[in-house]
Amino acid sequence: MNLWRNLSGRRRAVALAGASALVAGGLVTIPVTAAQAATQCSVDYTTNDWPGGFTANITIKNLGDPVSSWNLGFTFPNGSQRVQQGWAAKFTQSGQNVTATNESWNGSLGSGASTSIGFNGAWSGSNPKPTSFTLNGVVCNGGTPTPSPSNPTPTPSNPTPTPTDPTPSPTGPTTPPGPKVDNPYLNAKGYVNPEWKAKAESVAGGNRVSNNPTAVWIDRIAAINGTPDSSSNGAMGVRDHLDEALRQGAKYIQFVIYNLPGRDCAALASNGELGPNELPKYKSDYIDPIAAIQGDAKYKDLRIINIIEIDSLPNLHTNTGGSPGATAMCDTVKANGAYINGVGYALAKLGAIGNVYNYVDAAHHGWIGWDSNFSPVAGIIKEAATASGSTVNHVHGFIVNTANYSALKEPYFKVTDTVNGQMVRQSKWVDWNFYVDELSFAQAFRNELVSKGFPNSIGMLIDTSRNGWGGTARPTGPGPMTDVNAYVDGSRIDRRIHAGNWCNQAGAGLGERPKAAPEPGIDAYVWVKPPGESDGSSKEIPNNEGKGFDRMCDPTYGGNARNGYSRTGSLDNAPISGAWFPAQFAQLMQNAYPPLS
Repeated sequence: MNLWRNLSGRRRAVALAGASALVAGGLVTIPVTAAQAATQCSVDYTTNDWPGGFTANITIKNLGDPVSSWNLGFTFPNGSQRVQQGWAAKFTQSGQNVTATNESWNGSLGSGASTSIGFNGAWSGSNPKPTSFTLNGVVCNGGTPTPSPSNPTPTPSNPTPTPTDPTPSPTGPTTPPGPKVDNPYLNAKGYVNPEWKAKAESVAGGNRVSNNPTAVWIDRIAAINGTPDSSSNGAMGVRDHLDEALRQGAKYIQFVIYNLPGRDCAALASNGELGPNELPKYKSDYIDPIAAIQGDAKYKDLRIINIIEIDSLPNLHTNTGGSPGATAMCDTVKANGAYINGVGYALAKLGAIGNVYNYVDAAHHGWIGWDSNFSPVAGIIKEAATASGSTVNHVHGFIVNTANYSALKEPYFKVTDTVNGQMVRQSKWVDWNFYVDELSFAQAFRNELVSKGFPNSIGMLIDTSRNGWGGTARPTGPGPMTDVNAYVDGSRIDRRIHAGNWCNQAGAGLGERPKAAPEPGIDAYVWVKPPGESDGSSKEIPNNEGKGFDRMCDPTYGGNARNGYSRTGSLDNAPISGAWFPAQFAQLMQNAYPPLS
């Protein structure tokens, strides 16, 4: 699974100094009047400030008639404020007056459509936000500031058109909804998948970890009833696993809901069976049957945890439009609403069942840790959570690092460290990211999601199935202080060649064992990706599961722009995604951290 995406923050970064802080900006909306019936707009202006500099992210929403081109105007309140480097628009500045003109690819804004632009800037003394904006010369009247995170009024960062879809919105639950516990993992025995357990114990030493709970992946329609002839997953279907969970006396069971139309639009190894226009089939043939089984009253005392559509919503920001990582498939599923409405429908249909807990995938720090991705992706997630009959109350929490390798904690360096006057953020490895590990990212992203309107009760999950990075290559202290790259490379426990490498990583190890409530804001460390299941084949392997060959799984590949043209670091002789890969499982046990006894 490709959990790395083009990180547009790289090309927007300049030599900055100081710590990051997300600051809510002005939300300005013009009322509909006869004099201004053609052009109305709202502008969401947010900044991330540091001493002497800032990044501004601006979302423009057209509330009037469609336009084929646009320019946005505003005035800096402070005469020292300057635009230095912009993106997604052509910026000009005269004195305190700034104009941003559309690029060729984002000039068209339909009624209700929006676009996001931004720039890096400099300031001295203070950095107040503009209070007045114009769109095509018409004032977006007001200057009303965006409420603080404790009382947010979010504006979706990348609204997606809602397609005409004859499939009705989800109806009520098959099991009457009841009160949910705050943390379904706490003081609860997890379900051990007997199929994974048998595979784990087929490898020497596997019995040391085979009793840990792992998630069951429902990655195609056939998997609902079981796929005995498949090379990946197993013969047991959803009802089989639920019945086995009851037999085990388990308190919770985890499923991965993973079959969106146009699935994994920026990768090939985990493409799915449904085309980008098959949203009705996703609803009727995939989500509805799963909901019917999970809603059976027989399972009402079992906490059913659904991990919702890994590797989907962040693509709508990082891999669409004019971004260097854009793909035709990602542009298609953004334009037709397949991801937004598919996720919304799944949340509403499954979340209406009283004993079901939905956790939405929220990528990882090495994908959306840049300020140019962080808040916009949270806005897209909010949009999906309120689409197709869903509300934020159908979301119990979020999961990060699913099927990825990012370290839980980096104990020997921090993002705020400096070496010879250079920040850690300037190192090649960190590449201007604001986070260096998953725990700090998960806690910060939780706060951002709450600021977008999700309940303060939401909890985060972190997939620790393969991010242990133990073994002889694990550092025991900070790296040399000779320069910032030597310091970071010598300090980091994440030993990947590049943080963008995601497929069957050589040297990886099992991470923290599944554990409830390990840190503030974290519901659990979980093993959602069953250790030993391949991320993708190291060469093309014909199959009937719709899974392609991605060169990022080829150990001989020299890389691409997404991973800095670095070697992939992938293991050789890997089978297709989801298939059992015993050599990988043996390596994960060997390099486990904490070590296995």
